[in-house]
Amino acid sequence: MIKLAPRYQLLVGLALAALLAMTRGQHFASVNLPSASWAVFFLAGVLVRPKWMFPALFLEASLLDFAAIQWAGVSDWCMSPAYWMLVPAYGSLWLGGRLYARWHRDQFSSLATLALCMMASAFVCYLFSGGGFLYFSGRYPEPSLMLLVDRIATYYPRYLSSLALYVGVAALLFIGLRAWSAQRGEARA
Repeated sequence: MIKLAPRYQLLVGLALAALLAMTRGQHFASVNLPSASWAVFFLAGVLVRPKWMFPALFLEASLLDFAAIQWAGVSDWCMSPAYWMLVPAYGSLWLGGRLYARWHRDQFSSLATLALCMMASAFVCYLFSGGGFLYFSGRYPEPSLMLLVDRIATYYPRYLSSLALYVGVAALLFIGLRAWSAQRGEARA
C-alpha cells in the first residue's frame, strides 16, 4: 500500500491542482500540453488520502470550465445536462487510483497492476463521460450503441495515451524519489 506523510500528500495535492489548471482544455496555459484531467483524478486517488480531495478537484475543474466559457470565449459545446456525468466519470478514475494504492507493492510486478487499474478505470470513465455526453447532452438526435462503440474506438485511445503519459511520469518520479530517500536514509545510518 502506498502511504505518504500528510505533508507530502499536501504537496502532491497542490501539484495535481496546478497541473489541472495548466492543462484543463488549454483554457489559460500558453503551453500546449495534453489534458491531464484524467491523470489528476487517478493520481489523487493513488497518492492523496483525504476524501475531500475529490470534490475539491472536481470543483476546480468545473470553475476552470465555467470561467473559460464566461471570460475567455471558449466554446460551450460541452456544457449540457451531461456535464454532470463527469462526477461518476472522474469518480471512477479516483476510485481506480484508490484501488491501485491498496494493491501496490514495492515490486516491479506492481507496474502491471498499475496498468490494469489505470486502463479499467479509464474505460469506465469514458463510458460515463463519452457515453453520458452522447446520450444526455441533446447534441445527438439519435444516439445508439454503435455510435458509442465508434466514439470509443475514436477517442478512448487518445484519452488513454494522455493518461498513461502523466501516470508514467508520476510513476518514474515516485520510484526516483523513493530510491533517493532510501539512499539518503542509508547515508545517515
